[in-house]
Amino acid sequence: MTLPRLYPILDTAVAARRGLKPEQIATEWLDAGVGILQFRHKGFFSRQVFEQMERIAALCREARVPFVVNDRADLAVLVGAALHLGQEDLLPSAARGVTGAEMVIGFSTHNEKQFSDALAEPANYLALGPIFGTTSKENPDPIVGLGELRRLRLLTDRPVVAIGGITRLNARDAIAAGADSVAVIGDLLPEDGDLKTRIFEWQRMLSTKT
Repeated sequence: MTLPRLYPILDTAVAARRGLKPEQIATEWLDAGVGILQFRHKGFFSRQVFEQMERIAALCREARVPFVVNDRADLAVLVGAALHLGQEDLLPSAARGVTGAEMVIGFSTHNEKQFSDALAEPANYLALGPIFGTTSKENPDPIVGLGELRRLRLLTDRPVVAIGGITRLNARDAIAAGADSVAVIGDLLPEDGDLKTRIFEWQRMLSTKT
């Protein structure tokens, strides 16, 4: 599979801290032309959150943009989304029992052992990080770094997504180190609330050669 270079993650907790509604974010990101969108909710998955996710899934379908649900295989099936799993979630091999063989599944890894073990899993793409220091997790894993990204990337021909502390200042370094795509959370939500302009900045920056 091919992933767009920019992999936006709509984290509901980060959105709330910025005073932004997830549907507003999704609408503006999609209008700005993002090529994929992941919905990340780490708290209690209430009916209200699920309905919010359903509406964002519908927006993505209308825009013909892949929608990815974080962690929850059952909910990904319900809304017809792709799935992204972390180390504390079901393994992709187990999740396939819920999703079937056709659903796109991504799998996060944080070190050499996890990355190597993931090569045996039926995941369509692998994420590796945190490449840099990150504030989007309460207890982040140790920093992986660009050198380890460069080295581990050579172990697979599957797409690799760099995640963790990715900003406009360092994203091109991650691409140069071998990442096919960069997952971004906080740097897509500027303090001035101009979401479209920020996406345009990212798209221009990633479209130029490294």
